[in-house]
Amino acid sequence: MNQPIVESSRGVTLVAGGPVARRDLALALARAPRLVAADGGADRALAHGHCPEAVIGDLDSLSDAARASLGPARLHLVTEQVTTDFDKALRAIAAPFVLAVGTGGGRVDHALAVLNALVRHHDRVCLLLGPQDVVFHAPPRCDLRLRVGDRLSLFPLAAVSGESVGLRWPIAGLGFAPGGRIGTSNAVIAPVVSLRFDAPGMLVVLARARLDAALDGLVPGWRSRCAGGAPPPARG
Repeated sequence: MNQPIVESSRGVTLVAGGPVARRDLALALARAPRLVAADGGADRALAHGHCPEAVIGDLDSLSDAARASLGPARLHLVTEQVTTDFDKALRAIAAPFVLAVGTGGGRVDHALAVLNALVRHHDRVCLLLGPQDVVFHAPPRCDLRLRVGDRLSLFPLAAVSGESVGLRWPIAGLGFAPGGRIGTSNAVIAPVVSLRFDAPGMLVVLARARLDAALDGLVPGWRSRCAGGAPPPARG
């Protein structure tokens, strides 16, 4: 897949096949108004009254009712079976950022595959929005305006080390790895947390209420592209 299927100057909401809460979808669409589904995620979107402009994947999970409702023009079949539908959809989107919903709460292997895709495509800004958390792949440098006392967890999917400012337990000099040291439940002690990493592979986990702070750190100027002005606040 060389050419993107969906191109956007604003954020894109990507609906995966796991359970999707109505409030999660609404929160994502307020920030990323273009709607795309990964295969059976289209059924999740339609159930909440939203019609995706594109459905991408091998389309083996899409219901007959959704096919009929969407029509063939919105369906984009990607037949290769090496990657998941989420991976296929993510790499088919060219946008400043992607907000993904429906990536947790279902099958564990699907959830792990989504995290794998974040690392595989770390050049793309993709944030996973769930009932309690927001998860994203850390860029080489990231400054986040958070609140003192906030939870900030680091989980490596590759061998990686880095430096931090503004965390109760600094990470300088530590080597992280999936089968070694991880960074669960660190705490913010300053208004700005600065993170630096020497390689791809680190996931950052924040409380759901810090979605906008994560976007500010990853996509400066994203608010000016929101549909209908300032988005509603993200809450836990």
